[in-house]
Amino acid sequence: MGNADPDAVRSYYESIDADAYDSVFALFDEDVVYERPGQDDIEGMDDLRHFYLDGRPLTEGAHEVHSLTAEDDTVAVRGTFSGLQDGDRVAFGFADFFVFTDAGAIGRRYTYTDRDEV
Repeated sequence: MGNADPDAVRSYYESIDADAYDSVFALFDEDVVYERPGQDDIEGMDDLRHFYLDGRPLTEGAHEVHSLTAEDDTVAVRGTFSGLQDGDRVAFGFADFFVFTDAGAIGRRYTYTDRDEV
């Protein structure tokens, strides 16, 4: 079991909002699994890269973190996203969970939103 790293999670949101994807990818384990209810899991770094560079429907937006809690190997985040999704202006709440490996990388991520697809 790894140690939760709240600073890495904060860096994740800052990097996503700045379109700094190399910084995003550096936070994740090569064997990452990213689960989003109602959608196929993203498995491995190649799938993660494809999702963020070519498949992510959210653009030109910003995350606002309302709370962040770390315990054992997991960081839990509650926040809102405001931006564009497939060209439409959106704002919605989210809950994300980041699970860290023993090596200190993000090995699993779970996202829950009130939208069908993000």
